[in-house]
Amino acid sequence: MAKLYFKYGAMGSSKTAQALITKYNYEENDLRVWLLKPVTDQRDGLCTIRSRIGLEAEAETIAPQQNVYEIFASRRDADVVIVDECQFLTPEQIDQLRKIVDDFSIPVLCFGLRTDFLTKAFPGSARLLEIADNIEEIKTICDCGAKATVTARIDGNGYVVTHGDQVFLGGNDAYIAMCHRCYIKSIEEHRVVKLHTH
Repeated sequence: MAKLYFKYGAMGSSKTAQALITKYNYEENDLRVWLLKPVTDQRDGLCTIRSRIGLEAEAETIAPQQNVYEIFASRRDADVVIVDECQFLTPEQIDQLRKIVDDFSIPVLCFGLRTDFLTKAFPGSARLLEIADNIEEIKTICDCGAKATVTARIDGNGYVVTHGDQVFLGGNDAYIAMCHRCYIKSIEEHRVVKLHTH
């Protein structure tokens, strides 16, 4: 039976790489993949998904006002739907993905962040936590060795940022995965955090 999957992790947990590997595995079995990303994420170009380890693929971009269900229903040309950076989808679009699963028995796999740099849930992620059939954490570690659960935003001087817009696109130069303890200590002690810019 088809399911709606939410696979989340902090920055640097290989979410995009896993999405692209999943795409490859389906295609190796002669299954057609509809690879999507929200138009919000244009770091690698409008129609490209690229992982930090160098994997990449062309993807269709979805704008907030688009109805994902209607697009799929008009084409029905995929056996599976894979979404990268799903946190940027609207809650309504998450419901539309749910409807694809229910009406067409097509698995939908969503990869993305659970929370923003202030540990608040993204609206798309919150909806996935409410209605996904399968929720799986993709783990990564903090510099201290503990499990990282926070995607901290870092300013140009290396300090943890505690205010600003929820959406600010960046990579290793702007975000770092941290455990909650180190995140809070970095804020309280106003200490410089080492970014991983390799």
